[in-house]
Amino acid sequence: MPQHTDTRRWKRTRFRRPTLPWRSASRRRPWQGLADLVRREGVNAVLLTAGALVNALAFDLFLAPGHVAPGGLTGLTLVVTRWLPFPDGLVLFVLNIPLLLLGAWQLGGAKFFARTVYVIAVTVVAIDGFAPFVPDGGASHDPLLNALYGGAVTGIAAGLVIRARGNIGGTGILSRVLQRRTGVPMGQVYLMTDGAIVLLLGAVFGWEQALYSLVALFVNGMATDYAAEGPSLVRTVFIVTDRPSDVAAALQQRLRSGVTAWRGEGMYRGGERTVLFCTVNRAEVREVTQVVRETDHHGFLVVGQGHKALGGTIGKSDSAG
Repeated sequence: MPQHTDTRRWKRTRFRRPTLPWRSASRRRPWQGLADLVRREGVNAVLLTAGALVNALAFDLFLAPGHVAPGGLTGLTLVVTRWLPFPDGLVLFVLNIPLLLLGAWQLGGAKFFARTVYVIAVTVVAIDGFAPFVPDGGASHDPLLNALYGGAVTGIAAGLVIRARGNIGGTGILSRVLQRRTGVPMGQVYLMTDGAIVLLLGAVFGWEQALYSLVALFVNGMATDYAAEGPSLVRTVFIVTDRPSDVAAALQQRLRSGVTAWRGEGMYRGGERTVLFCTVNRAEVREVTQVVRETDHHGFLVVGQGHKALGGTIGKSDSAG
């Protein structure tokens, strides 16, 4: 009887279909992939729209009234409308057409083209739409304030659009092409590509305005990098030490930080050394320095900057208390 009972139990269970975790998850959430796509594209649409509106508002409040522009087609638009009685938005759109074709060819085809056309269209409409509601003379009559705030706000607008995988248009497209091919940061590329247009602004509106435009261009580059990439909150730490076990144990205990080690060779004194690597938050740099000093007086410490860290134990020391 016992054997017969066991056989029956075995027969009942041996053909039972196993439950696969990925199958059960897909059955519970059949539209998860579509929902993720809609959410992602919705966030991109919000960023693109916000960037375009902010850029148009900065043009009407700071750049056009002060005859100051951080280069680009915005500055070229000011030059053209100085001599031709066309709306600013229309001139900006016409000047963007050849660069749009370059961007569609070099930077991503249909999606990039659609996003950039959308940003330019919203910017063009908003520039002419905001104009009747902007005070005469803009937000300030001080050209330095116009340069500082105009450069900062347009830089933030460009950064928002870049985060959504689009482009603000104009020489930003040319800058993006050069950045991909050379690896130079976007802010520096803007500074190089827009210099000629700033010189043209100086010839038309006076060299004092060109100097203010250079200030706007510099601020625009910094604001673009900050808005597109975010603040540098992650610090990368390299430690060359003869006491790797003690240093790593102290870091893991006091900072709850993961540590990676590899062997190296000291080229000055000779001999084998150990290199430790970890990532910490900006606020933890002083604690890391103190740990190394207390554990190994002869340890060599280098702290660098990183824009982002994913996975591992980064950021868990705060929650751990």
